[in-house]
Amino acid sequence: MIYKRGRVYWYKFTWDGQSIRKSTRQGNDKVARQMESAHRTSLAKGEVGIREKKKVPTLGAFCKNRLEPWAKSTFESTTPNTWFWFRTGVKVICGDKQISALLLNEVNNEVLSQFSARRLQQGKKISYVNSTIRVIRRALHLAVEWDMLDSVRPIKQLSGENRRDHVVTPEEQRQFLALAEKHDPEIGHVVLCLVETGLRPEEFYAMRWENINWVNGNHGSLFVPHGKTAAARRTIFLSPSVRFVLECRWELAGSPCEGWVWPAATKTGHFEQSTIKKRLEKNLQRCEQAEKEAKQDKSSNVQKPVHVRRFIPYNLRHTFLTRLGESGCDVWTLAKIAGHSNISIGSRYVHPSEAAMEKAFSEIVSPIVESSTAVHPDSVRIGLPPFFKENRREESLSHHPHSGESQPAGSG
Repeated sequence: MIYKRGRVYWYKFTWDGQSIRKSTRQGNDKVARQMESAHRTSLAKGEVGIREKKKVPTLGAFCKNRLEPWAKSTFESTTPNTWFWFRTGVKVICGDKQISALLLNEVNNEVLSQFSARRLQQGKKISYVNSTIRVIRRALHLAVEWDMLDSVRPIKQLSGENRRDHVVTPEEQRQFLALAEKHDPEIGHVVLCLVETGLRPEEFYAMRWENINWVNGNHGSLFVPHGKTAAARRTIFLSPSVRFVLECRWELAGSPCEGWVWPAATKTGHFEQSTIKKRLEKNLQRCEQAEKEAKQDKSSNVQKPVHVRRFIPYNLRHTFLTRLGESGCDVWTLAKIAGHSNISIGSRYVHPSEAAMEKAFSEIVSPIVESSTAVHPDSVRIGLPPFFKENRREESLSHHPHSGESQPAGSG
């Protein structure tokens, strides 16, 4: 028999009491059946023997010798953050003697729960533990793809992880930018560009002048050549505010034809998370200080600043996509702008506000209610068609305990 796993077909049959299972590495079911038939024929003719199963390596050895080199060659030059994620996960796995010594086919949810408990006892956060579990899950799936395992059981992560679903309100944004303009304009420019483009922070930091087209669209566009996935390669159209910020930086830099838009003295030569982390935190502290001073000031003439909740650069991407979704953008366009490979991923980022949900409900007009208004206006209050309401009214009158006797239908 043949069956599909992912995008390729596998075949499985029993020969001389032994189970034989092998990947065809083909996406065509006809070719897969031919390969199964050829394998059966070869066994029958004695041309090949029963293939011995490959020796299953330990999780630590597989991660160090196979997973890490693969991740480095695949992601180091295109998406460094993904490579750092794999490298950190491999380091954690190899540092745990118990789980790294297990064979790949011995890794299951039971041993992962024990591993998670050890990490939590060491003071690690749930999100950090889940990150390592995702690396282990990827390693197991690669082992299946490379014919080192037959199958992988579903891997469960810890619940209770804090999600980065904070959405910055327009009032918080204005307050933050107002203080940034006085003390650190550049951090204000970074926040403004992130919240109005929806770029991933690593895509934003690696922005280059040669990828900006000043004449495309109404206010210019930005081409993202690569990113987290293949879908990250896309064109982003600039808003008037982002166009103004980038054009000012371009003129101050001497109108360059190429180079980093956000250069910095880092290993990569451009902004990194560490470049703006302290500056972002400092401006958030200024917002808190302004709020405290305003509370102490009893003057009624002073406009009270809003409370600015703490956020990180990735929250600005959530904010952009939420605003985009609330504006009425369809899911396919939203996925294209966000650089998602699947439209379902947008559900993780879009967080409609209560006001948006209330507006959506208010715009729904029931056809039953709409058609019944002219006949029986008070039926609109409960959303029932008039004939149903009349029948219920007559039924209640005929069975009323104080009515004396039942009344015929239609009377009264």
